[in-house]
Amino acid sequence: MVIYILRRLLALVPVVLIMSIVVFLIIYLIPGDPARVMLGDGADESTIQELRQQMGLNYPLLEQYGRWIGNAVQGDLGRSFFLQQPVSTAIREHLAPTLSLALFAQFIAVLIAIPLGVRAAVNRGGLADKTLNAYSLLGISVPGFLLSLFFVLVFAVRLKWFPVSGYAPLHEGLGSFLKFMFLPALSIGIVMSSLTARIVKASMLEVLHEGFVKTALSKGLRQNTIIYKHVLRNALIPILTVVGGSFGTLVAGAAVIETIFNIPGLGQMLVHAVERRDYAVIQGMVLFIAIVYVAVNLAVDLLYAVVDPRIRLQ
Repeated sequence: MVIYILRRLLALVPVVLIMSIVVFLIIYLIPGDPARVMLGDGADESTIQELRQQMGLNYPLLEQYGRWIGNAVQGDLGRSFFLQQPVSTAIREHLAPTLSLALFAQFIAVLIAIPLGVRAAVNRGGLADKTLNAYSLLGISVPGFLLSLFFVLVFAVRLKWFPVSGYAPLHEGLGSFLKFMFLPALSIGIVMSSLTARIVKASMLEVLHEGFVKTALSKGLRQNTIIYKHVLRNALIPILTVVGGSFGTLVAGAAVIETIFNIPGLGQMLVHAVERRDYAVIQGMVLFIAIVYVAVNLAVDLLYAVVDPRIRLQ
């Protein structure tokens, strides 16, 4: 198991290195001088040169990358020109809302997808299967931001069951946290569950035809025991893959939902950084999100070995 983990970690080194190069070059993909773009056309030349010096743009490109990646390894992602604080500090301050939203939305997605996908596989062609097809079509067709606006109109504006926008951290009470977080999490969770449910159904159908299922039935085991204890466990590999990928997408793609519901998370901070041309924040955020993707994929790989010991032996 230890060797398996070490191999996976070593395989991630070149991936992270390539990602860091791409993230570093973001600042050079913008037309014009980055310092001049940040300060605007009305800035005087001395101020522009001072900012260029602060950003390290006067050094050769290779040296700039070496300085940037060296500082990033130590946790220093630069300093925000507009926030007047280190980028790493800004990320820590905005991480909790985004992480809470992603975890809550993922919980809702799994809570919907697994029972629906399992029932659709067991009763193929029946009501549950038709319901899944209609639900999946709805989830694929309707984007999360449009669904969130509908929820705001119905449940917040008209019924007044939930607040229109805002955020309450968990330490202020579970009730307040759920009140503010339920609608945005439900908006994303429904969209994510539509794909996950289809993967659950497809994976379950493959395992249901295995010989051990017939053996379990001949022994007189209860259907629910066979389905949830034996079949679902053997079908978990594709499900883990899509759940892990969707969680990374939730962390990276929460910008629109956080803007609609005014949640002070990473997505909202990234939107503001793009509007202000705050390149240090943009670089730091993109690098952080890329590392989150890598970490989630690594966690999924390790879960493969837990779910299926044959992967660990390989």
